[in-house]
Amino acid sequence: MRPQSRVSASNPMSDKQNLDGFLGGRLRLRQSAAGHRSGTEAELLAAATPQHQQGLILDVGAGSGAVGLMAALRAPGATVGLVEIDPESCALARGNVAENALGARATVYQADVLAAKSRRAAGLIDERAALVLTNPPFHDAGKVRVTPDAAKARAHVASAPLIEWVRACLALLAPSGTFVMIHRADALAECLAAVEGRIGGVSIQPIHTRADAPATRILLAGVKGSKAPLSILKAIDV
Repeated sequence: MRPQSRVSASNPMSDKQNLDGFLGGRLRLRQSAAGHRSGTEAELLAAATPQHQQGLILDVGAGSGAVGLMAALRAPGATVGLVEIDPESCALARGNVAENALGARATVYQADVLAAKSRRAAGLIDERAALVLTNPPFHDAGKVRVTPDAAKARAHVASAPLIEWVRACLALLAPSGTFVMIHRADALAECLAAVEGRIGGVSIQPIHTRADAPATRILLAGVKGSKAPLSILKAIDV
């Protein structure tokens, strides 16, 4: 599926935020002008949400809420939890929930997803989510230049191995629930190692920015408790 284009406009209320439109303008999202801003990757991840999805959807590492709120619009029968550690991003997410009139269905959880105690303190309960969507930090601290902006660094640079992030996500996922993650294509081996023995029916969908170039991203999906084999799906061109 090709994601719809994002449109942006300056937010007259603040020179530190932008007001962005997703899903053809159905979702209005305030994001930090200087920090991490969601775009095509968020749209691709949210598009993995079935329109008939019921139960609780968790967007882990939610930032200002793009993935989770798009999922809420795609699946009107579901409730959504936005899980984020950064206080400023959580404040933006709460504002975005209100701006899009999703307060009855969406909740922001300020928590360190890697710490079970922090998850519990925020009100998250293990094995409750029917669907977990996540766009984890893509880069290892020792392999990239880390921005001095703390919030942007948290969004892009991992503070722990990917396997720990995946384990935390799957702790929140109910048996037979679905896990979907977007990541770098060159991290495929690490992604598969992180989910091995934890989910089954794993599917890999390559994402290309150019048809004649290697994939730059992958969507990895699977079901908790499934024993189905791995499959490679048709690539997405964006």
